[in-house]
Amino acid sequence: MSENKIQKVSSPLIRLPHVRSFGVIGDPGCEGLGTYNMKVYAGALEETAEDDITLIAGDMVPTGTGHYYRMVNDLTEIIAQNAVYVLRGNHDTGAYGDYYGLHNYAIIADGFTVIVLDNAMRTFEEEGLKLLSEVLAMPEVTQAVIAFHIPVPNHFIPNSVSEEEYRRLKAAFEPWKHKVKYLVCGHVHSRFVDEIEGIPLICSGGGGAMIEDVSEEIRACDVDHHVVHFSMDGEELTWRFQDLPDGCYAAERRDGILKEKLEETVKAELMAHLKYLNFADRARRRGMDKIANLFEALADSEYYHARNFYSVLEKPSAFMESVGNFVKGETFEYEQLYRVLGDYAKSNSAPLSEQAYQAAAAAEKVHAKLLSEASDMEKFKEEQVLVCPICGYVMCGEEIPERCPVCGGPARQFKKYEV
Repeated sequence: MSENKIQKVSSPLIRLPHVRSFGVIGDPGCEGLGTYNMKVYAGALEETAEDDITLIAGDMVPTGTGHYYRMVNDLTEIIAQNAVYVLRGNHDTGAYGDYYGLHNYAIIADGFTVIVLDNAMRTFEEEGLKLLSEVLAMPEVTQAVIAFHIPVPNHFIPNSVSEEEYRRLKAAFEPWKHKVKYLVCGHVHSRFVDEIEGIPLICSGGGGAMIEDVSEEIRACDVDHHVVHFSMDGEELTWRFQDLPDGCYAAERRDGILKEKLEETVKAELMAHLKYLNFADRARRRGMDKIANLFEALADSEYYHARNFYSVLEKPSAFMESVGNFVKGETFEYEQLYRVLGDYAKSNSAPLSEQAYQAAAAAEKVHAKLLSEASDMEKFKEEQVLVCPICGYVMCGEEIPERCPVCGGPARQFKKYEV
């Protein structure tokens, strides 16, 4: 192995006699290399550090230019603690070979073999299928994992290679089918397990890209980001999914100075967001729509900056438990904090601050009520939520009042959020 964590494969046969486990990370970069996605990928790399090697099941980058490969490789070299091998996904185009080498190769480990095949273009390459047959024919190969990016036809999703392509794959492994322990793929931003010709198909794309619905049975809200661990249990190759907590990758939060600076940066970006939004409102009232559009776009940009910095800091609870955890903060604000601050503003002849705290307290009370109802996400039924852009008051239900009950803002200005 090279000293680098990322392995550029130059030989179709790689012998790793001391390797008895490997971790699989699916689809870290196909939706972009933004901070949130890369935080998940960083957490996945930390999780697979317990394995002897790591395999990326495709889509390392959003598109195959050197710029993106260098970005993700630099991050990988810093965080990974074991050797990282990559198989080619449909987003891994262009300069893939310059960074990761061969498209088709086999890792012969202690007790198992991983055969990596390129089907990024929805077809298996002839050289890959030839390699597959040759490796399976080797007497030392007894438990094989065939890894590729795009799933073969299955019972869950139509987003797969064609039946004809699967027949080509099957023809290559059929004489040694008894040696094929698992089929492993990515591409789908979720996870499922199926059985193809009696062989388990393990699909995992939860290493960075946003989780998506697969079917009515496999919904995004029921699946967390995750990795797959494969390891030898005695003489048997076993596997398991391992979920990544939403607060995965905490290394940068533990740096006291950096944590403080990140918090300051989040505040500064949010202040810029509000500053630009306010100026956009002023421009819009004066009929200067082009200027308003510019500042609304700038405000959006500053918000996304703030979100990225905050994502490094955030350590949320599990998703299905998260909503209820927000209730306490909202209750504290309207029952105590804003009442005290409003009283202070009143006693110090600061009527605008007093008014702002009173309006916010009224809204926070509604927030707490709605969050309490939404704590059981499956039972939350509100399909329309209205927000008064004048004072921030929140209203629910199908009937829209003519005026905001707090500040009197007109209904025509309410922002509507509905499904």
